[in-house]
Amino acid sequence: MKSVAVTMRVNPELKMQAEFLCEQMGLTLSTVYTMMLKAIVRTGSIPFEIKADSFYSEENQKHLKAAIARLEAGEGEEHELIEC
Repeated sequence: MKSVAVTMRVNPELKMQAEFLCEQMGLTLSTVYTMMLKAIVRTGSIPFEIKADSFYSEENQKHLKAAIARLEAGEGEEHELIEC
């Protein structure tokens, strides 16, 4: 099957680090890209977990802004950050 060239922009340092690690595994970036594309096609999904940080959700940001406004108005009390 004939191949096509794919062009993309990435941070040069990130590319260099990825190339180094791929080389340690006996692979090239081209091979890894092909492996990832095949996994996407095979599974119908990205082959690794991608999720948003709930801290930045619209609901949480509204809650934080309201809490800040209350604190600045002299209402409420400060609490320690609780990791989720």
